Amino acid sequence: MKFSISLLIGLSLLNFSSASTITRPKAHVPYYSRDAEPTCITPGIVPNITGSQIRNVGVILFQALDMIDVFGPLDPLQILSLTVQQLNLHLIAETLEPVSTAPLAMNKFNSSFFPTIPPTNTFNDDLDLDLLIVPGGPGARNPNLQAVTDYIAKMYPKVKMLMTICTGAGVAARSGVLDEHLATTNKNAWATMKEMGPRVNWVSPARYVIDGKVWSSSGVTSGLDLIFAFIGTFWGAEQSERIASIIEHVPRVATDDPFSKHFNITPTDAQPCP
Repeated sequence: MKFSISLLIGLSLLNFSSASTITRPKAHVPYYSRDAEPTCITPGIVPNITGSQIRNVGVILFQALDMIDVFGPLDPLQILSLTVQQLNLHLIAETLEPVSTAPLAMNKFNSSFFPTIPPTNTFNDDLDLDLLIVPGGPGARNPNLQAVTDYIAKMYPKVKMLMTICTGAGVAARSGVLDEHLATTNKNAWATMKEMGPRVNWVSPARYVIDGKVWSSSGVTSGLDLIFAFIGTFWGAEQSERIASIIEHVPRVATDDPFSKHFNITPTDAQPCP
């Protein structure tokens, strides 16, 4: 039986007024070695704004998305919205019908374990978004995502930042907006995602990559690391560390990516310049 998820993720259990900070890991030294130096690409300039200029956040929904890709990044932002400033959330889909996390095809055990998420807006709505988040999941491989990719292409020039989580980078790449940008994605799906964006400067190893207004994370839980980098950039390190302490997460740095090695991904020639 399907059910709807509440966006209030255990807020009653948290003390938002204060939280002691935790020691952050030092900059990670990449585990890999190379015979030659990589091609160094200078990332685009991050928009020169402060958090007070970020108010409206949109998340794209499509069937068979990954729940953590959506609610992982939203949880720290929700805490921010309750303790720092007003934020507005828009869950955007092709229609207002609830969006299921159920797979498009394979369900050999006939499981019924797939929540639904009710959208608040459709792709036809005229939204003034500052941040647009594109999640991934099994549905990212769906060949019938034209409405999704058209919406990404339409909104990209309007938003201040585009954030892709996991295989959401492949969805965004299919829209063309990642062409010539540095980006990363889930290493378990590396080959498939690269095919979706042959003109993207894919980066591995990378926990996440920041290239101007394009922010991309590796697989699933790395979206948490990316969102804390995002909060640190626009609201300051103190807020990032405070919220990370509240949810008891130690963010990894951008270069800390053990899964590139785990999945035997050859380090890419294209790498962000320091």
